[in-house]
Amino acid sequence: MSTNKKKLLLSTSLAPSARKLLDERGDVEQIYFPHMLPNDEFLDLVKKESPVSGWTLGATQITPEVIDAAQALEVTARIGVGYDAVNVEEHTRRGIPVMIAGTANSPSVAEQAMFMMMWLAKRSSELDNVVRSGEWPNRMEWVPFDLFEKKVVVVGFGRIGSRTAKRCAAMDMQVFVYDPYVSDEKISAAGCEPVSDLDAALKEADFVSIHCPKMPETIGLFNKDRFAVMKPTSYLVNTARGGIVDEQDLYDALMEKKLAGAGLDVFVDEPINLDNPLLKLENVITSPHMAGVTREALERMGRAAVLNVLSVLDGQPNIENAVNREVFEKG
Repeated sequence: MSTNKKKLLLSTSLAPSARKLLDERGDVEQIYFPHMLPNDEFLDLVKKESPVSGWTLGATQITPEVIDAAQALEVTARIGVGYDAVNVEEHTRRGIPVMIAGTANSPSVAEQAMFMMMWLAKRSSELDNVVRSGEWPNRMEWVPFDLFEKKVVVVGFGRIGSRTAKRCAAMDMQVFVYDPYVSDEKISAAGCEPVSDLDAALKEADFVSIHCPKMPETIGLFNKDRFAVMKPTSYLVNTARGGIVDEQDLYDALMEKKLAGAGLDVFVDEPINLDNPLLKLENVITSPHMAGVTREALERMGRAAVLNVLSVLDGQPNIENAVNREVFEKG
């Protein structure tokens, strides 16, 4: 094998069409690793295969030690849009771009958020059980309700939040948006109502859908104080990141009937500990961090990740997909 080839470490979750893009290149060496490979084993792999020029990753953590082990890292690409597992500051210090998949999975996550709202409103779990358990005569104990004219607060108005808001509006919901980083004009132009006081908005909300990134200022954003101002008939949906919601406080709020229910795609610990008390509540619906993982999204994300890597290696970076665009300005 030519020593001129640049070595890439690639998650096995990479879609077939993305792999085909790499197969068409004669200047890269592909090395695949299990999608859920533990972080310490990934570090061992990097040390074994170094020098490594780039990688496409799922939830793998990229620390200074991993970057050191690569020896020749030029680009880190996420197969997705979240990057809380990546030490962006260290990448920036070294002039290495961190790339994300743009809007590749945004429609998928927005659909999942909408689905969870529908599931909760229509009492899907309870009514399915009514049919299967022969409790048909008791169906009126689980009367569903409409999303029509309900108030939803969308927290975060980026790629996913804006699409979720659009879908909520299509259901004739009243859509309020909280995002201190987006102008009121942009939110209003999308047909939504901007709010600057999150707590004031939560007092009126029937649903809250979380779409902000996980960062120091959003960790524990939803805690016992926030739950205390929400209506006991309201529902919380989180398809963003675990840790934005304080899980113990959420459990307490649900147990004390300060909230009606929750839809959770993400958790602090993933895979979730089966002893997590939230799993024992009938008014909590869950999915295993799959909101952005559909057949179509996997193809879009995989292709985007590979094209991001190749764009950097080719000296023509997709700057719009870089988290730390300043590394290109330095060059």
